[in-house]
Amino acid sequence: MRIFHLPPVVTDLVLARNRLRDRYASAALNFTLDGNLIGDIGEAVAAELFSLKLSARNGTGIDGHAEDGRTVQVKATGTNRGPAFRMVDTRAQHLLFLEFDLDSLKGEIVFNGPEEIALRFLPSSWVGQRSLTKRQIRQADTLVEENQRLMRIR
Repeated sequence: MRIFHLPPVVTDLVLARNRLRDRYASAALNFTLDGNLIGDIGEAVAAELFSLKLSARNGTGIDGHAEDGRTVQVKATGTNRGPAFRMVDTRAQHLLFLEFDLDSLKGEIVFNGPEEIALRFLPSSWVGQRSLTKRQIRQADTLVEENQRLMRIR
């Protein structure tokens, strides 16, 4: 199942953001949850969904380990965009890309497979940051065989 409900602690955060947004609607303030916060939420949710053991931040492109020992990179968006990648020395064996719909308090597992499959849609080298489109990451997911996916724990 690809769709999941956000954990209660994340729901509390989003609902508090929504109350702020509603309170200041006349000022057109969005109180967007983005950047590092969405990334951290993505890692926390992925850890709960897939029983990952998260690693300390080290800039290597590896966010944690699956129960079977695979290294895992977690990407997340709350803005309806595809995942962004940087050139790193170490690539994870597995990639999870989560998309959050903060209005419905749900998420979707958009990609669950070997990171190298998703990276096929990017040039072999680049400078800075490169992103896959939403269409590309969904297309990459269709190339993943079921036995290559991490299994959800609940």
